[in-house]
Amino acid sequence: MAVLISDKFSEWQNECEKRFNMLKKHEEELNRCFISAYGLENEITPDIEEKDITIRKADLQREIKSLISYAVGCIFGRYSVDCDGLCFAGGEWHDELYKTIIPTKKNVLPIGMNHYKYDLTSQVISFIEKIYGSETLEENLKFIADALGGEGEPSKVIEKYLLLSFFSDHCKIYHKKPIYWLFTTSRKCGFKAIVYMHRWNEGTLSAVNECVAELADIYHSKIDDIQKKLSISKPEDRIALRRELNKFQEKYSGLLEYSSKIAAHELNEPEIELDDGVKSNYEKYSDVLERIK
Repeated sequence: MAVLISDKFSEWQNECEKRFNMLKKHEEELNRCFISAYGLENEITPDIEEKDITIRKADLQREIKSLISYAVGCIFGRYSVDCDGLCFAGGEWHDELYKTIIPTKKNVLPIGMNHYKYDLTSQVISFIEKIYGSETLEENLKFIADALGGEGEPSKVIEKYLLLSFFSDHCKIYHKKPIYWLFTTSRKCGFKAIVYMHRWNEGTLSAVNECVAELADIYHSKIDDIQKKLSISKPEDRIALRRELNKFQEKYSGLLEYSSKIAAHELNEPEIELDDGVKSNYEKYSDVLERIK
């Protein structure tokens, strides 16, 4: 059955508005009782400003970001649309809990549709399609992109959010104790990948390095192509080609250096001890992870 996220948001917005108005009404009624009991009618008013109400109204961008976060959780197996609550945060894994959305097997998803067939953006889009229907996919993606405030192709807007803002938003929600870890190089090298901390295992770093190697191969092929063009190019075209060649050589060199850091961790891999807390574990890999701000 095809569903529009905009319709679901409207339903939620109306529900939040009802709850908000009901709570405001009850709190003002309590104020009137208090004012009457103490004879303060001429001193204070029972009215309450909306900013002082203890529950929130629906906020489109906040709700869409929460939807994306939930989608990421389902993609990594933290949640499942087939059951309520938390499904996996360490301990024993149960395949039977995941029927609609099958979590990624390797617990590593790079971000970058241009370079990877199976990346986080494509999986978030697949989640939207499976949950809300293929017939409304384009309309739903546009609704999400508009809510995020981006311009251009909706899939690219979603990817930009995942690349640039998802991790920082996640850190704010989890009070700088992220459960989704962001492996990242410098922006020049262009590599980013998400890992779910609670599913960390002895193959996680190897899977991350496989993604790095895949991107490095792409850069290497690009270098070869540019060098071939240089060999047959006109003199007036060579400056631009050499500039592009230097750019990709720098990217490639940076990826190799980053891959070496991952490999060094593989040789002497610090154990992830969930009981030690997020910060302690995150610090063990701080040289290959995004800095927590």
